[in-house]
Amino acid sequence: MSEIKIAVIRGDGVGPEMIGPALELLKSVGRLWDHDLKLDIVPACGETIESCYDPLPEESLKRCKEAKAVLFGNSGLEKYRKLPLDKRPEHALLSLRRELKVTTNIRPVSIYRELSQLSPLKERQIEKGVDIVFVRDIVGGVLCSPKFCSTGTGGREAYEREYYNEKIVLDTADIAFRLAEGRRGRLISLDKANVLESSRLWRKSVSQVGSRYPQVALTHCFIDTAAMRLIAEPWEFDTVVTSNLFGDIIADEGAQITGTPRLYASAEISAAGAAIYTPNQLHEADESLIGKDLVNPIGMIQAAALMLKLTFGLKEEAEALNQAVARVLEAGYSTRDLMLPGRTLVGTRQMGELIEKELEKIAAEGAAEKGEETV
Repeated sequence: MSEIKIAVIRGDGVGPEMIGPALELLKSVGRLWDHDLKLDIVPACGETIESCYDPLPEESLKRCKEAKAVLFGNSGLEKYRKLPLDKRPEHALLSLRRELKVTTNIRPVSIYRELSQLSPLKERQIEKGVDIVFVRDIVGGVLCSPKFCSTGTGGREAYEREYYNEKIVLDTADIAFRLAEGRRGRLISLDKANVLESSRLWRKSVSQVGSRYPQVALTHCFIDTAAMRLIAEPWEFDTVVTSNLFGDIIADEGAQITGTPRLYASAEISAAGAAIYTPNQLHEADESLIGKDLVNPIGMIQAAALMLKLTFGLKEEAEALNQAVARVLEAGYSTRDLMLPGRTLVGTRQMGELIEKELEKIAAEGAAEKGEETV
């Protein structure tokens, strides 16, 4: 029996509704595969803003640091938008990133054949399959640099620095190569080395790490070329690694070409193993969905599956959860955002229940093959 200790921040808005089915499925994983599951529901975001004007109190942070992983639900409501950043719900995530020293963002995306009509791509681009993992540095580049504002000869001016050092690149590149090694053995690194000195450092450093992974085929590509190729030839991409700003953009492009961006997970991990798992679309803007059993929980469920695989090394359990999701979608069930003619509309809770039933079937099938009994 292995221990699965998770800190859970439910978030606010649609966050608690989304994370509910994921937690129930984690409980099923613990029961079906005989794991010691420990879920610590940690108060944060809107809940603690209301009680103590702090989106992540010290005690909540302490509990997150004691867990092996943090499962973080959607957060951010319009009523908090005018508060100072350090008092808004999203600051809880920013604080966690800093305190857990996460360095790298991971976003897997794929196209489910039964939902391919939702993709803006043509059938000839989808037929060869789309299955990509985007790996992005999240500690370097302009997004994390000091901000400068002043007045110059052209009037008001503002600028940041595209700063990188070898360690930042090496940390993320090593994670990317390990992921590529466990997939199809292909890694493409994106940069702008033809014009940026920071990209030249990026390219040299990624190549340096590549020498330790001879079984992974490494190629380099300019970011603008890659952005075009991702639409024209998405099947050519397997594992992608790139810098903070470039990754922020191209990972969103990758999610959107599927037509189903709410189905995917996002992980933020450190070289030391700390990790935060969220849905790909972390900040759900549509507050009209709150409390109506309409929001799609699959992105949060996929985050739980990704957590089982990457943090706890439970590949069989993670694959079973992914397969359960795929079976339910293949059977024609959809939440409102995925509706197509001929599909069956279900709510948030029912989607979770359907996936749980399929998970139980998969566990039973696996046990039967091994000659075991399921609980």
